[in-house]
Amino acid sequence: MSSTEDIHLLEKMARAAKSSAASLKTVTTSQKNSVLLYLAELLDENRAEIRNINSEDVENSENEGLSPALLERLTITDKTIDGMIQSVLEIAALKDPVGGIIDGYTLPNGLKLQKTRVPIGVLAVIYESRPNVTIDVGALGLKSSNAVILRGGKEALQSNKFLTGLFQKALTRFKLPSDAVALIEKTDRKLIEPLVKMSNFIDIIVPRGGEALIRTVSEHATIPVIKHDKGVCHIFIDEHFDFQKSLDIVMNSKTQRPSVCNALESLLIHKNWPHTEPLLKALTDAGVTLHGDTMTIDNVKAEYSKIGIEPLLEEGYGQEYLSLDLSVKFVESTDDAIRHIQKYSSGHTEAILSDNYSHIESFCNSLDSAALLVNCSTRFHDGGQFGLGAEVGIATGKLHVRGPMGLNDLTTMQYIVQGTGQIRT
Repeated sequence: MSSTEDIHLLEKMARAAKSSAASLKTVTTSQKNSVLLYLAELLDENRAEIRNINSEDVENSENEGLSPALLERLTITDKTIDGMIQSVLEIAALKDPVGGIIDGYTLPNGLKLQKTRVPIGVLAVIYESRPNVTIDVGALGLKSSNAVILRGGKEALQSNKFLTGLFQKALTRFKLPSDAVALIEKTDRKLIEPLVKMSNFIDIIVPRGGEALIRTVSEHATIPVIKHDKGVCHIFIDEHFDFQKSLDIVMNSKTQRPSVCNALESLLIHKNWPHTEPLLKALTDAGVTLHGDTMTIDNVKAEYSKIGIEPLLEEGYGQEYLSLDLSVKFVESTDDAIRHIQKYSSGHTEAILSDNYSHIESFCNSLDSAALLVNCSTRFHDGGQFGLGAEVGIATGKLHVRGPMGLNDLTTMQYIVQGTGQIRT
């Protein structure tokens, strides 16, 4: 168990976040945007220090044997900083959801009802490796008038501390509570259990990470959990789909950034598609290691002797590789592809490449993942790409949000009822 002192500090942070959330309810859109615009300036002005501090995290993590996928997520470059600045500016430009009227009507007795958007309150996000999450979540939280408690992994601790410090500097400059964006600096995993039980102070828990983290949070939380689970993303290539489009989409989905959750992990190919060999060769030439079951390996050896394919790892077709590895399977039909995806999907992203409307319709009507894509890359399943500015993560559950968790998803509803003296009879 964690020490009593650590739990006390955690509770103190959660209590301060709840107080900050109450203060943020009356903050104007102009004040929030001023903080975000100044934060963008701070990120730009502190590029060198951000990179230097991050390089220490990367070096320490390399020495401790962190996986290549997590190292890639951990590393901050100028391009990463540009992305953080762009996200902050896009969020500042978005319409403030707080106070928005969802519905309004007058009852027969004259009571006027308005259903409005209000902040959720305090959001706790548990994540690994990606320091940009610190900025994205903090910015979304502030714009939606929520306080956020961030718990990153130990591999990114110094990077997260510095970025949180910049955010708190921006908040303080405009006289907003610095506790509105707080980082848990103790990275002991044992602190997760007491954190997810602090229902007096925290309103929602969002775990972003591996199965072990999701399971720990789900088993112990007394607070509503919005799961951002692994991405076992599929693409199915239908029998007659164009080769060049297939090549471009599959290569982009797999190789552009293989360490992220919307990267392609499993490729299903109709057995009669005539372009299998050049596609698989292009993948292997790009450094992708192909994996398949015994039947797939036998088919590849028989038909495409120059293509190498490895046996599936222990997890089989449900594996999230987060690397230049890809599972492959030949299927008999669209229905066969659907059955396979239903069995192995993690509920994140599935895509079909087809010109057959009935096959596309069947695919989209039969599958139940957060996003279904037709004739485009799985990499588009992203808050920024969807026009949301950024995302807390990609939710794979069903309540209260699915897919990219953006600004509006950090609000809940409240009824405001106006009367003229009515009483209930």
